[in-house]
Amino acid sequence: MFPCHVSPWPSAEPPASCGSHAPPSQSSQPLPDLLCSCPAAPLNTHSETPSPDPMESLIVVTEYEPSRAPGEAGEEEDCVQLNQYKLKDEIGKGSYGVVKLAYNEDDNTYYAMKVLSKKRLMRQAGFPRRPPPRGAKAPEGPPQPKGPLERVYQEIAILKKLDHPNVVKLVEVLDDPSEDHLYMVFELVKQGAVMEVPTDKPFSEDQSRFYFIDLLRGIEYLHYQRIIHRDVKPSNLLVGEDGHIKIADFGVSNQFEGADALLTSTVGTPAFLAPEALSETRKNFSGKALDVWAMGVTLYCFVFGVCPFMDERILSLHQKIKTQPVELPEHADISDDLKDLSLKMLDKNPETRISIPQIKVHPWVTRHGAEPLPPEDDNCCMLIEVTEEEVENSVKHIPSLATVILVRTMLRKRSFGNPFDWARKEDRSSLSASGQQLMKQESAEGVRSMDLPYVGEDEALS
Repeated sequence: MFPCHVSPWPSAEPPASCGSHAPPSQSSQPLPDLLCSCPAAPLNTHSETPSPDPMESLIVVTEYEPSRAPGEAGEEEDCVQLNQYKLKDEIGKGSYGVVKLAYNEDDNTYYAMKVLSKKRLMRQAGFPRRPPPRGAKAPEGPPQPKGPLERVYQEIAILKKLDHPNVVKLVEVLDDPSEDHLYMVFELVKQGAVMEVPTDKPFSEDQSRFYFIDLLRGIEYLHYQRIIHRDVKPSNLLVGEDGHIKIADFGVSNQFEGADALLTSTVGTPAFLAPEALSETRKNFSGKALDVWAMGVTLYCFVFGVCPFMDERILSLHQKIKTQPVELPEHADISDDLKDLSLKMLDKNPETRISIPQIKVHPWVTRHGAEPLPPEDDNCCMLIEVTEEEVENSVKHIPSLATVILVRTMLRKRSFGNPFDWARKEDRSSLSASGQQLMKQESAEGVRSMDLPYVGEDEALS
């Protein structure tokens, strides 16, 4: 194995206090506009602005202040608390939002919590072009179309059941139906991204092959599960404790029915976009071929430390990707087999571009048959199916804004009478029941609310 030389995250030990934080993230992006995930700029760009309402994120995010003895100086920093999770440093920015280091008090474990926008996810989904729930029997009579949010939950239910050594595990999802934020809790892959691009220390050919095979097996599994990743790149490939790669960041992924996905929108990272995704005349394109192109760019980065096409201006970059031939550096000291595979993966024609099954048997991957990869059946096992019940339970709902306001008012007044003049007793009993769960997280003096950074992004080009 070829371990990646990066700084590990702290071990899963309970923090000494709420003020203790994990080391700040060391990642940096020299060309953030080209190497960070973002949708291609639409013809009519619309930008979202955060709500001016200071109560916007009160629903689920509160400051946690450790209890202190009377008169004791409070010099420790507050922590942001979300259910059983204490949110700490920002450890990355994915395609659709920020990623925070989260400590789970219940199981004494660190996780990576991604904060996303539900509106952004629904726009990306391309409704109503989505598949029906897997494994569910078709109801009699005319089919009832699912709402956008229900279909997002269906995708989450499938992502939660993904189980492969080269795919990051989704643990749970927290949601408030009245808020735009969605909180996805993933396993923490402590050693971080396999590579920062650009770099003057690319991998050797053997090391590149080791990581590329992990990527290949993970993508084969996702495609078998009818999922197109759409944002394959080194920063989304995380190195586990065993030195193997895990594929992360499904913020722009697409599910499909049939043999392949026909995509119509351009999302992902500019420097890793395929030529067909930038075409002004092509109405749709193959999702699998799109991932293969991004895998080819990633392999190029492994070997040479840079992307095959770069430009400071995105429009110029797009033009290079569409028209300029792929060129290997003149000083490149790599095998002919690697050159052959790289050029076949970076074929600008998606119809003639090499496929995943063909890559698996390529001489560079298998060392001319000496190290064959396992067949698809062994790598992928079985197609994941989800029931309606699993879709309904795919997210954990958290209290609404009205409930939090009610409970905080009760705590201030030391009274459990309803501070609002609501006419119906059913509303009071429902809110009080939810309040009892929240009170375990709040001190006797109440809590102050705190907003997370707004995570809205421009719309994708449709």
